[in-house]
Amino acid sequence: MNSNICKLSPALVWKHFAEIVEIPRPSHHEERIRKYITDFAASKGLECSVDDACNVYVRKAATPGMEDRKGIVLQAHLDMVPQKNNDKVFDFEKDAIQAYVDGEWVTADGTTLGADNGIGVASILAVLEDDTIEHGPIEALFTATEETGMDGAFGLKGGLLKGDILLNLDSETEGELYVGCAGGLDANIRLPYNEVPTPEKGYKAYRVDVKGLKGGHSGIQIVCQRANSNRLLFRLLRHFGGEVLLCSVDGGGLRNAIPRESTATILVREADAGRFEKVVAEFEKTVRDEFSGIEEGISVTATAAERPERMIPEDVAARLVKAVVGAPDGVDKMSVEMEGLVQTSSNMARVVSDGSCVKIQCLLRSSVASEKHALGEAISGVFELAGATCELTGDYDGWKPDMNSPILHAMLASYEDLFGRKPAVTAIHAGLECGIIGGTYPNLDMISFGPTICYPHSPDEKVSIESVDKFYRFLLHTLRNAPRKQ
Repeated sequence: MNSNICKLSPALVWKHFAEIVEIPRPSHHEERIRKYITDFAASKGLECSVDDACNVYVRKAATPGMEDRKGIVLQAHLDMVPQKNNDKVFDFEKDAIQAYVDGEWVTADGTTLGADNGIGVASILAVLEDDTIEHGPIEALFTATEETGMDGAFGLKGGLLKGDILLNLDSETEGELYVGCAGGLDANIRLPYNEVPTPEKGYKAYRVDVKGLKGGHSGIQIVCQRANSNRLLFRLLRHFGGEVLLCSVDGGGLRNAIPRESTATILVREADAGRFEKVVAEFEKTVRDEFSGIEEGISVTATAAERPERMIPEDVAARLVKAVVGAPDGVDKMSVEMEGLVQTSSNMARVVSDGSCVKIQCLLRSSVASEKHALGEAISGVFELAGATCELTGDYDGWKPDMNSPILHAMLASYEDLFGRKPAVTAIHAGLECGIIGGTYPNLDMISFGPTICYPHSPDEKVSIESVDKFYRFLLHTLRNAPRKQ
């Protein structure tokens, strides 16, 4: 299925991308993509090493006559977000992504494509392979496990990188240069319980499903005001108004993806069954109307199920429903300094029961550190009132914009030379590794840019073919015109 990708231009980029999508590489399972890069470096006679954090480092000397240019670090992350449609049979640890050309886009069959950040990785490998490119000293840094905690960036030691400039190739809108990003914080919530038997008579069991949502990247698409399947599910349970016995719940997936699908097994009194089914149908219409123009495929259904033998105690379930409905979620505050930029947000990514505990995971983002922590305390407060515990972990700083950056001004000129207009200069609400790497290497001059990738972190992910060509031409022009050392 990937053979038609190799016919696209620029050829070397798409050649490597076609090979990369064949390599399983979900977060924490990056051994094979690391080997692919180290084998490639060995075949080209390039200096290569793997550090204790499982980052891969490759060095390529300057082309003759370019030795006086500032050293550039090209950086991308190795892992991808493993998301698939429920009806897609696929094992991200074993199976190759089924990528294909769809008009002006490259996409995948029922799964995430991994263009985030596979296109960045492929572009760096193309630069390392092509000896016709003019460039100063180049270092390639492929970081590990970015999507689930930025482990590689956090584990990067000082003294490894020698360059002056870092180009992060992990942004997702061609024609934009990113000079800042949000920081992040995880809220890990636990509500323990002791299961109790379900009533033997007088109740009807249902499986309630909320699905058909768009989901997406919780940093990039959060501004789109998309629905959160976890919130809709628990809102329905509270909205019913009658007795609902909650037996189990499994909602959402990855911490940095807006949840698209959630399911719960419940019991309602047989006398209320008809009214409950009517409420479900009415609720589906209500939320479809609410999200008109944003979500086209919302589905809320209740289907008869076998009666489970055990359930969550009624008082615990009641507190859980109130807390999930009441906790902050989505956009909390917009930036007053940069129009259209989300400043602070939360994403209730995961709600799941395991027979002894309900675990809730929220990812908080903000470009203002104090607001990020205040939002964490607000979420903690709601769930603690419900009897849960909340641990705030994984705190990382954002990346503060430097509008006087020398590489920024050089890239503005390069883009205008190539395309006849200046690119937009902005910040992003998603977390980039620049802030963390900059903490270890504070003198690095940093920019993030990339091709246009739509719907990352969802099975609808796709990358614009034309934008990849423009992005790569811009990258090569930037390398060719890197500032000279002072």
